[in-house]
Amino acid sequence: MATERFQSFGLATPPAPRAVGADEAIALLKGGQAKPASLLAYGNGRSYGDSCQNQAGAVVDMRSLNRIRAFNAETGVLEADAGVLLSDIIAYAAPYGFFPAVVPGTQFVTLGGAIANDVHGKNHHRRGTFGCHVETFTLLTSDGKTHRCSATDNARLFAATIGGMGLTGLILSASIRLMRVPSLDIMEKAMPFRDLGEFFDLAEAADRANEYAVAWIDQLAGGRNSGRGLLLSGNHAEHGSHAASRAGGNLSVPVQPPFNVLNRPFLTAFNAAYRWKKGRATVPRQVGYQGFFFPLDGVRDWNRLYGPKGLFQHQSVVPEETAREAVPALLAAARQAGQGSFLTVLKRFGSIRSPALLSFPRPGYTLTLDFPNRGAATLALLRDLDRITVEAEGAVNPYKDARMGADIFASSFPKWPRLEALRDPAFMSDFWARTARKLDTRRGAVEAAE
Repeated sequence: MATERFQSFGLATPPAPRAVGADEAIALLKGGQAKPASLLAYGNGRSYGDSCQNQAGAVVDMRSLNRIRAFNAETGVLEADAGVLLSDIIAYAAPYGFFPAVVPGTQFVTLGGAIANDVHGKNHHRRGTFGCHVETFTLLTSDGKTHRCSATDNARLFAATIGGMGLTGLILSASIRLMRVPSLDIMEKAMPFRDLGEFFDLAEAADRANEYAVAWIDQLAGGRNSGRGLLLSGNHAEHGSHAASRAGGNLSVPVQPPFNVLNRPFLTAFNAAYRWKKGRATVPRQVGYQGFFFPLDGVRDWNRLYGPKGLFQHQSVVPEETAREAVPALLAAARQAGQGSFLTVLKRFGSIRSPALLSFPRPGYTLTLDFPNRGAATLALLRDLDRITVEAEGAVNPYKDARMGADIFASSFPKWPRLEALRDPAFMSDFWARTARKLDTRRGAVEAAE
């Protein structure tokens, strides 16, 4: 295990100094021997920021807990260990006509990680977050107790653990409700839009008509082309494949280049090619689920293209009332800073509430930007994006963050003291130490008691 680097996917933060296996961590916890702030679950390393890192202690490699324990082919309820990947769940359930109700942009996340980050997908307007489909889970805490948690049993721990970034204990297994689908294939349609105003006019109708909807923005386009993009929508095809295809593609980035490959000329060419390829699908066409949901999974270790300094991802959500001003301002700030985003995604969140105590999605529009780490200049831009978001009464996503300040976190998640009150003392992350632990703990204790 010493030869493996337990890093975040953004590669902009230091790797974990120490990792322990799940069996070792379970023994420590059951024996009541885990020291304060010594542990943090680490799934498959797909978090972009430092919420999966613990420089003060060790991360727990959960991938050995990888069994699918039970599946009800009538109800679609699946029970699995926390280290099982979503790709494995898809492959197992597909022949029975089921698919996860919510999938993020990669299938290579663990079940425990999907719960701890309360991930969302392209269908929040229809299905809410991943946490909305969690039936139960088992949680091991440092007092040696194993808790069965659901909306009715240990309800406070249930709410705090979903979206709780692994801070309430070690998720051992979970039961989730899958969604029955006619096939895995997707009928995809592209609607080009000339600017953001046209996108906002199209978005709500697209959500009403489709299971999935997401927009790609040509972030580098300025002037009269500013805000142009494609609104991609989709529904499961009535007649299509029930067999999961091979997870991931044949392409890979075997070594990390000494510099960022994704420079402005590359991004300009990529954006033009993407608009041409995807923009042709103005009539629905049947496509495989891999390319629709997980396009970047087709290139293994693609994050290496950003070079040794890695990347920062900034994801914001702003209310519908402020979105028409805030989203253009966010894109303009990035252009004015001379920073290009490899993939710029804009989605509309619906009103379905998560059972989580802390959850990023809320009604409004969410914008995701990926930036090469250029040091101080990139950090300054990210602070500017934080400011624009907060002034628009929005929030910044902590699950993908590697540098936000405590004040931005507190503004985005005013209920943070309640999670701190339920945090297991043996668990800590670099993100939590950098944000919540620097806030006024006395104020937090008062708010947590309210």
